[in-house]
Amino acid sequence: MLRRPPSGDLPPGAHDMAREHRILSRLSAAFPLAPKSLHLCEDVDILGVPFQLLEYRNGIVIKGDDASLLEHHPGRARALGTTLVGILTTIHSVDADTIGLGDLGRPEGFVARAIAGWRNRAERLTPSAPTAILTAEIGDWLNRQTLRERTPTLLHCDFKLDNVILSDASFEPHAVIDWDMGTRGDPLFDLATMLSYWTDRDDPPVMYRLAQMPSTAPGFPRRSEVVELYARARNEDISDFPAFRVLTMFKLGVVFLQLHALYTSGTNSDPRYARFGALGEELLLFTRDIQRGDAPLL
Repeated sequence: MLRRPPSGDLPPGAHDMAREHRILSRLSAAFPLAPKSLHLCEDVDILGVPFQLLEYRNGIVIKGDDASLLEHHPGRARALGTTLVGILTTIHSVDADTIGLGDLGRPEGFVARAIAGWRNRAERLTPSAPTAILTAEIGDWLNRQTLRERTPTLLHCDFKLDNVILSDASFEPHAVIDWDMGTRGDPLFDLATMLSYWTDRDDPPVMYRLAQMPSTAPGFPRRSEVVELYARARNEDISDFPAFRVLTMFKLGVVFLQLHALYTSGTNSDPRYARFGALGEELLLFTRDIQRGDAPLL
């Protein structure tokens, strides 16, 4: 399988691809669901951009909130949800040192940098005054939180259902893909990132418009169940999980504001981006409600 970055985003794309190659050229030894990266070519004279050769894994990918393969199959939906938890706990159990990834990323201060980084991104977007006040409130709350010290683990950083290739017959996982943001840090960041995409049936409309996973299908576990399953499997104290929940929802809202800024500046003309500003602001409002306790944590 050939993978190359978008030509319009060459410098960061090339950097992320090098990171992904480093991870995937080693990870399959400890995590068989990782397709092996066979070669990274950074010579732009070959194809005009850097490219990567990945091991091919056959199967299907369930995109966004498409529940067509889950209709009338609550058992299948349930199994998929619990499979995601199992994959994530397995990733977090990988001994990075033994596969040559013990120096990946900068795990010390990982969460503090994430809070500061996403707040800075929000401020640079110069949103409307109400949105600026909103992001400041969320950022101030995050800075006041006390987080537990955990042993850093390998992180995927964008783990969700459409980054898993499934068998088209058994729906068993064949591969976990898109490791370009992989690093090491607090494992609850990965869990909360997955749950930021996970819509529950009684969520506000903004989470339905987000449409990232078919998690409202009958049988799919709820977010609260996922946290319980993960904590049990890892024997993890998750008393500080509220901070990670708020942080990753905040991050998601800022991401959509960034994408909308690309549209308004003319950098990206994709018409879908036109509605991302409103989506980002509504995600931040939902995040504030979670932070204040006006919406359920999970």
